[in-house]
This record gives sequence, structure tokens and C-alpha cells, in this order.
Amino acid sequence: MSGHDGEPHRDGLGGRLNWLRAGVLGANDGIVSTAGLVVGVAGATSAAGAILTAGVAGLVAGAVSMALGEYVSVSSQRDTERALLRKERAELAAFPDVELDELAGLYEAKGLSQATARQVAVELSASDAFAAHADAELGIDPHALTNPWHAAGASALAFTLGSLLPLAAIALPPPAGRVPVTFAVVLLALAVTGWLSARLGSAPPARAITRLVFGGAAAMAVTFAIGQLVGTAVG
Repeated sequence: MSGHDGEPHRDGLGGRLNWLRAGVLGANDGIVSTAGLVVGVAGATSAAGAILTAGVAGLVAGAVSMALGEYVSVSSQRDTERALLRKERAELAAFPDVELDELAGLYEAKGLSQATARQVAVELSASDAFAAHADAELGIDPHALTNPWHAAGASALAFTLGSLLPLAAIALPPPAGRVPVTFAVVLLALAVTGWLSARLGSAPPARAITRLVFGGAAAMAVTFAIGQLVGTAVG
């Protein structure tokens, strides 16, 4: 019987913050990857149809890839959690007294007196022994395992929403303003997502904003330059 170090607790606020942080990062991925793609194509050709086709294809491919990756990742995590929970349930059924002593020991290690830790363990076990052990030993709420379909859908949605911004920025201006407007809009959006991710993670916003803005600018500059080289070579 061993604890599962690093397993996040699924209490309400922490779970919502994790989902929100994942959404911000997914949107950021959509912004950067789609912006790099459409700016690169815009460097090779001024044909609006080709640029939009590439952008939409990148949006769909990226959203599917993000959803699939998140589904596989969360499914693997959920399978591991279920295996740990099955093991814990079996141990509770086979060795209830040993498990009670272990639960009391865990609460005592957290700072409770021996008598209080024992009382807490007994009362929690009387209410729901399995849930008490899953939480104290594994850090898992057996009644709130993450749904891989929900995670996949949220990831795809966040990526799609992020991708729509550079698509609109490249499609709406006249040909001469497409790339400059896209650069400006994307860098502003990256600054906002950097600020949001820093606030959600209680980190200094300036560093996160700087990383995202410079990284996004570099990505678009490189893809635009490559697009121009390819366009010149093909033309």
C-alpha cells in the first residue's frame, strides 16, 4: 500500500482552475500554430483562397490532434487511477483493521494527535471507508474521475477558439495589411493569454507575457520567411 505522490486533489476550486488553465494553454496553442501556418502561406502567396484553405486545414488538424492527445493522456491517467482504486478496495476488504491503522497513521503524520487521528479515521471509515482511504492515500476522489471525452472536447474547443483569431486577422484586411494585422492581433492575444496563465498559476505576469510574445513573434517571422523563400523558389 503506497501513496500516489503528486496526484492532484479534485476539489472544486482546484479542478476548475486546472480546467481553466488547460483551456488558456489550448487556446494559446491554437493561436500560435494557426498564425504561423497562415503567415507562412501568406509569405508564399497572396491568394486568399490558398491562405484560408491552409488555415482551416490547420485548425481542423490541430483540434483533432489536441483532442486525441488529451483523450489518450486522460484515459491512461484514468486507467491508472482505477487500478489503484481496485487495489485499495481489495485491501480494505481483506485487511480492514490494518487499513484503519494505516489511515490513522496518515492523519497522525499530518499533525493530529494519536487519539484524534484514530477518531477521525474511525468516523470517516464509518461514513465511507473507501473514499476516505482513496483520498488520504492516493489523493483520488473515486466519485469524480476525469472524463477523457470531456477533456478531449474541451481541448479541441480551446484550440479552435484560439485558431479563429489569426484566421479572422488574415482574412479580413486587404492583401497589403494581412501580415502586419495578423502579427499585431496575434501578439496582443498572446500577451493576454500570458497574463491569464500567469494569474491562474500565481506567477509574475511579465515573464509569461514576454515568453509568449517573443516566442509567437519568432514563430511567425520564421514561417513568413520560409514561405517567402518557398514561394520565390516555386514561382
